[in-house]
Amino acid sequence: MSEQMIEANQTQQPLKLLNLGGRTFAPSEQVPIPEWPCTITQRLQPTLTLKDDDLFLITDKLGNISGCVEDQGDVSLGLLCKDTRFLSRLELQIEGQSPILLSSTARQGFALSALCANPYIEGKIEAETIGVERNLVLQGALFEELTLTNYNTTPVEFEISVSFDADFVDLFVIRGAVRHVTGTVMRLLGKSGMDFNHTSHDVHGVVEETGALTLAYHGLDGVLMESRIRFDHRQPDYFKGYTAIWRMVLNPHETQSVGYCLQPFIGGKIASAVSPPATLQQALAAELSEEQKWRDRATKIRTDNQELNLVIERAEEDIYLLGQTFGEGKVLSAGVPWFSTLFGRDSIIAADQTLIFTPEIARNTLLTLAAYQGTVKNEWREEEPGKILHEIRFGEMARCGEVPHTPYYGTVDATPLWILLYAQYYSWTHDDALLDQLWDNALAAMDWIDRNCKENGYLPYQRKSPGGLRNQGWKDSGNCIVDSQGRLAEGNIYLSEVQGYVYGAKIALSQLARLRKEHDLANRWEKEAHHLKIRFNEHFWLPEAEYIALGLNDDGQPIDSITSNPGHCLGLDILLPDKAQSVAERLLAPDLFSGWGIRTLSSLSPAYNPMGYHLGSVWPHDNGMIAAGLRSLGRVEQALEVAQGIIDMTVHQPYFRPPELFCGYPRLPNSSPVRYPVACTPQAWATGTIFQFLQMMANLIPDAANNCLQIVHPTLPSSVQFLSLENLKIGQTLLDLEFERSGNATACRVVRKRGNLRVIIEA
Repeated sequence: MSEQMIEANQTQQPLKLLNLGGRTFAPSEQVPIPEWPCTITQRLQPTLTLKDDDLFLITDKLGNISGCVEDQGDVSLGLLCKDTRFLSRLELQIEGQSPILLSSTARQGFALSALCANPYIEGKIEAETIGVERNLVLQGALFEELTLTNYNTTPVEFEISVSFDADFVDLFVIRGAVRHVTGTVMRLLGKSGMDFNHTSHDVHGVVEETGALTLAYHGLDGVLMESRIRFDHRQPDYFKGYTAIWRMVLNPHETQSVGYCLQPFIGGKIASAVSPPATLQQALAAELSEEQKWRDRATKIRTDNQELNLVIERAEEDIYLLGQTFGEGKVLSAGVPWFSTLFGRDSIIAADQTLIFTPEIARNTLLTLAAYQGTVKNEWREEEPGKILHEIRFGEMARCGEVPHTPYYGTVDATPLWILLYAQYYSWTHDDALLDQLWDNALAAMDWIDRNCKENGYLPYQRKSPGGLRNQGWKDSGNCIVDSQGRLAEGNIYLSEVQGYVYGAKIALSQLARLRKEHDLANRWEKEAHHLKIRFNEHFWLPEAEYIALGLNDDGQPIDSITSNPGHCLGLDILLPDKAQSVAERLLAPDLFSGWGIRTLSSLSPAYNPMGYHLGSVWPHDNGMIAAGLRSLGRVEQALEVAQGIIDMTVHQPYFRPPELFCGYPRLPNSSPVRYPVACTPQAWATGTIFQFLQMMANLIPDAANNCLQIVHPTLPSSVQFLSLENLKIGQTLLDLEFERSGNATACRVVRKRGNLRVIIEA
């Protein structure tokens, strides 16, 4: 783009952004990020979601983005990459009117197709006589192709248009952060022979002499961001502002196509991690080929229950879609749209859930998070040596230092969870090379835990950064850590499940230390875990409730609300047997178990809200971890009941895709689960829960280091009579297993084995 083609907006008027109130900030100041979930105006209109690596698109059911400001539509719509919206308007029209939608789907996840027809065009064309097939594909760029067919018996002439705009706002702004000053937008300059619509609002693009369209924005950090659009098949006949217009002349039953490719650029370089091909057809073929190669390396899981098969197939596709490049290899991003980036806790848990599907995700997750492991003390980012990050962002606000996500380390549980994944991955793979490569990272992670446990033996959190999170466990919304009276906890908070993670991490790392002949370390960690278990069962126990507290406060007093958090402790062996059984029984009581799943907070709590993000909603991953814990205690029927509730909920969802969370209303006859309006979908640890349930049914206990797989009391639910696992990888061995239910018993047989693994089946 030549300098003479761009006129700087000297007044630097801010873009029209969602403003939720609060004071304004100069660009040098840090911007407070609203606690999630923030109040975002949603139209609750059905949307379609596409994702390819670090690029994702959300449109309405027609494939349009009809304005992304508060008074015009759903603020979450758009094409985003690197936490920046590169397309905030994408509107298809026929003679200035919206087409009539006939059907649409985004089932493939990276491709969208819509069939529509023309509205009545007075004096020109009868309604629904022009067929329009709309196809969009993401593969390093956005490709669109429009195929138009004339079903009249006479020739027709009409105009078809596609309108573009890009506000280049940061994802944090979409989520509710307020920026008073933004960068410099680019103003459109007219060129001879082109029809430009000059308006007073901030237009910021240029139609180049070739007919390509570029939308551009110069950030506060001096970085130029561009959406470059080239047109395929045939050039638009003319432009009005950022609207490309084609004059169509179609004979009876004639078909013509037009299209374009939009590619995001940051600082003159391709923004996406994927280099796009030349055409939509090549993009679709490349994406299908890449997915098939990836699936060929993974376990194929099928049952005789067709609805469950649809859930599993969707989960396999979504795990592929959520893969995102960070350095070498792909890691699961947390979820679309709000959390499409690398997380510590979310990525670790999802990687653990999917070990039965493919250990490759866990390997990439461990390596990537180790590369970002904290090395210095930085209160703004809440970084400390050995600590595993919470979240990383790449948008303008992160680059300008307005938010601490470069990366941000405000999580208390990602570090012990990383150690647990490190040990679990080794159990499945016997990957000695990775064990050695990351041993120093594991020691640094445990050192961080020990330094922070020194005061009273428990691992706490308290926000240090003004731009950070108030709550830093998995329930990280601002209002969720409450006592039995509904009062917010203050100061240092010691969550129950976090102490369970620490206990599990010490036991797991001690076992790895023994493998490495480092017996002093092993003995020390075992001893520390033993003392932690004794203290935990004394200090966190609520005698009257016969339950474990949500956490402890600064004074060592229990935060005594009844929540799902202690359910995470069931599978970690930190609870004494009688207390574990009491917690397990309580989790299935009606105030916690809705019938669809276990609520985050008891419905008897004064703070209970079935629509609350962590105050009574149901989270699939939370239920998956609890079900696995119930299974470990021998409460198989209860574990299957929890799993069946979440699976039944998933069957009600579009494309059989589990959402991040849903509302905690009770399950009644002929009722449906109630959606949470801004839940991410697809979402990594919700999707991973499906594989966790399948692992819980099969009950595989791998010990690849000793060349052994135990299958202990496999149990299929009554809704499933047959389960097969093909291409299951344990160490260097590939297995095909079949499970069959007969009455109340489930039998397992090894169908094929490629390797010398010992398989021990305990019915």
